Amino acid sequence: MKPAILTAIIITFAHTVGEFGVVLMVGGSIPDETKVASVAIYEMVEIMDYKGAHIYSALMVLISFLVLVGVYSFNHQQNKKIGGIVS
Repeated sequence: MKPAILTAIIITFAHTVGEFGVVLMVGGSIPDETKVASVAIYEMVEIMDYKGAHIYSALMVLISFLVLVGVYSFNHQQNKKIGGIVS
């Protein structure tokens, strides 16, 4: 059960990294206090700073990819340890 709980926590974290709507409605973007990458991308597109928006977007894709690779690798190792079916 431990691998499943850890996987759920990591996937939830990965999902919240890209959350946009709730963050914008609840927390907004208070200068020098609250800012998440998705809101920063939105603001950069609004001011037409596409280069900065592309850099933030690429970093978010890279982080998401690394998190997913880590989860799949962890699950693969756990399946090998317990002798489960590895797919």
